Amino acid sequence: MSSFNKVILLGRLTRDPELRVTPNGNNICKLGIALSRKFKLADGSIKDEVTFIDVDAFGRQAEVISKYFSKGKPIFIEGRLKLDQWDDRATGEKRSKLSVVLETFQFVGSKEDASEFNEPSAYDSASPPARAMQAVAKGNAVSDDTFDDDVPF
Repeated sequence: MSSFNKVILLGRLTRDPELRVTPNGNNICKLGIALSRKFKLADGSIKDEVTFIDVDAFGRQAEVISKYFSKGKPIFIEGRLKLDQWDDRATGEKRSKLSVVLETFQFVGSKEDASEFNEPSAYDSASPPARAMQAVAKGNAVSDDTFDDDVPF
């Protein structure tokens, strides 16, 4: 049986990105994002739920994120889930942590925010669904030419 591991997130950075360079010269950027959702409880009150996610970016993307993003800035991320497991040195208990490995990202925000960036606004945006998601994220309507004309309905 096949498996599929894909995560799509839109949130705000909880801290400034931390860029590190390995002895081999590879860039690694660690960042945290917060995702929030509001929902109504049975009694009619509205509850705000926040989820905090740790994200790891590598290579050129790590460089770009560390250069142009800071705490509070919105970011759109596509990636995969990764489970880290280890033994706690102090207690000897097994520990685990679920995080996201970034595969692509997009700048999100107003045109004024985007004007300060000299980098492309999206990475790996060749597929039609990615173009449609970019248009929605930018607040643009998706044009009719995004879809095939020979669809029978």
